[in-house]
Amino acid sequence: MKLYQLRPPRGSRRRKVRVGRGIGSKLGKTAGRGNKGQKSRTGYSRRRGFEGGQMPLHRRLPKRGFNNPFGTDFAVVNVGLLHVFAANETVTPEALRARGLVRRSRLPVKILGAGELNTPLLVRAHAFSRSAEQKIVRAGGRIERLT
Repeated sequence: MKLYQLRPPRGSRRRKVRVGRGIGSKLGKTAGRGNKGQKSRTGYSRRRGFEGGQMPLHRRLPKRGFNNPFGTDFAVVNVGLLHVFAANETVTPEALRARGLVRRSRLPVKILGAGELNTPLLVRAHAFSRSAEQKIVRAGGRIERLT
């Protein structure tokens, strides 16, 4: 086989269809768009969620509550789960992730006050609830806020 004998496989190279190029092309006049209507016009583009004038789903569903666009989402850990750490150990967001107490890695960590803590720990987190703060200090530990 020589280089000049190479041919693409049959049917792999198809010419692009040129619409609106006369009656002999099968796609003349309306260029395959049918007759009249919004979709046959040039420049037509339907917006997302458009249902042909019917009330769209996102407007039919009831809305509830308030979603604060400026609020921060925290990965939360309760004080009662910190018993897995040894006494006087330093608890950081990385250590919490390593122990599987925090799943979502990019979020700041907040310690909440549910449960009891008996071991003194140095807890480093982005935020603490007041009750969590009190329980950590009462157990003989310390807290440090990360920024």
